[in-house]
Amino acid sequence: MESSIEFPKPKYVTGGCVCESLTYRIDFPENHDFEASWTSSNTDTLGLYNATPAAERGFCTACGSFLYWRRVKSETDTIDVAVGTIDPQFLFGEGADGVEVPKGGFGVALAGGTGGHVWCVNEIPGVTDKMEYLHGRGRRWSKE
Repeated sequence: MESSIEFPKPKYVTGGCVCESLTYRIDFPENHDFEASWTSSNTDTLGLYNATPAAERGFCTACGSFLYWRRVKSETDTIDVAVGTIDPQFLFGEGADGVEVPKGGFGVALAGGTGGHVWCVNEIPGVTDKMEYLHGRGRRWSKE
């Protein structure tokens, strides 16, 4: 389901856990469709949790922040990054210069432009409010 609406895509994003023990940078190639390479300088507090043999979750052992989810035995190296770990500058434009990062950030592209968005407590304007061009993706699920 592709959109005819264009929105800015990042060249890279940074993020990390709440206590900043784990930080990362995701670099996207030019003209990307969100295939990227992930780098992290310090992984001392990276913990892995397997609820099933098929998947693992990465989290910070110091603060408990959930960072990513991935299939263990998969034909692709896809990692689903927890959108809340992306730095605010990239996600919704906090402190953005309007040049490298647009004033509104890349929230639409990062949290719903090409994939799904499961649930969030904090709304991202234009993503979690059932935008028509997302074809139903980005709907907020309830806690109940």
